[in-house]
Amino acid sequence: MYHMVFLGALISIFFNVPYAIGTLKGKVHPNRVSWFLWTVVPLIAFSASISQTGWNWGEFPVLTTLILTGLIFLSSIISKKSYWSVSRIDIYCGFFSVLAIVLWIFTHDANLALILSLLADFFAFIPTIIKAWNHPETEGLGPYLGGVLNALTSFFAFSVWNFASLAFPIYLLVVNSILTVVILKKLN
Repeated sequence: MYHMVFLGALISIFFNVPYAIGTLKGKVHPNRVSWFLWTVVPLIAFSASISQTGWNWGEFPVLTTLILTGLIFLSSIISKKSYWSVSRIDIYCGFFSVLAIVLWIFTHDANLALILSLLADFFAFIPTIIKAWNHPETEGLGPYLGGVLNALTSFFAFSVWNFASLAFPIYLLVVNSILTVVILKKLN
């Protein structure tokens, strides 16, 4: 059971580290709004889930996501070659994402925090899906395909099957699948 979780983490590392390197080299242009929020949101989801159910190995993929999205966001800050301009939709989505995060801080309810973190992540997802649709050449497939595989491995490790444990991995599976399909379709 746990070996699947570690396999998922290795898959994520395998797919995300080259994306971060591509970002540093200016070959990939991540949307900074999305990647910043994709770092904050798993932090909330991970913290909320741990506070409600404690640690179980099904949380490891979310922790892996947190670390790797942070790496990619930092790579986009470090590299001057990977800049992607911030649009009005980025600002609106960033605002609604941050609003969901702020609301979570005031709720102190773990399930509501998960719902709000999913909403925050969804608003972070919108700018990148628009960018991937309009400019697929600026994206890399790695993080999204790796995200699909990583999320799938988490289902082998859950000892508690409830909303708190399953919400974020299911969400990650869905959004990463959408981005993978869009990038593959638009590039071909």
